[in-house]
Amino acid sequence: MEKGSMDIRNRFVQLINQHGLKGKVRANKSGCLDVCEMGINLVIYPDNLWYTGVTEADVDEIFEKSVLNDDIVDRLAATEETWATCQKIRNNEL
Repeated sequence: MEKGSMDIRNRFVQLINQHGLKGKVRANKSGCLDVCEMGINLVIYPDNLWYTGVTEADVDEIFEKSVLNDDIVDRLAATEETWATCQKIRNNEL
């Protein structure tokens, strides 16, 4: 797991508990999501919303917007450009 990822998960768990969402929302641990090139990543299901380059400082905003209000943190949301950049990194094109 990437350094800092457990802190991010733990903050999500705190927020889930604070908002009384335990049993309705989960913050799961994951092995490889196969996009390590993009830093710490997380996925919001069932929306299949991917956030890349996440830091602990981003967690409250992600929770507020995506979990509580079904919205997107645009600056962290993966786009076609994100995946293209990831592929270029893998191909040593960047």
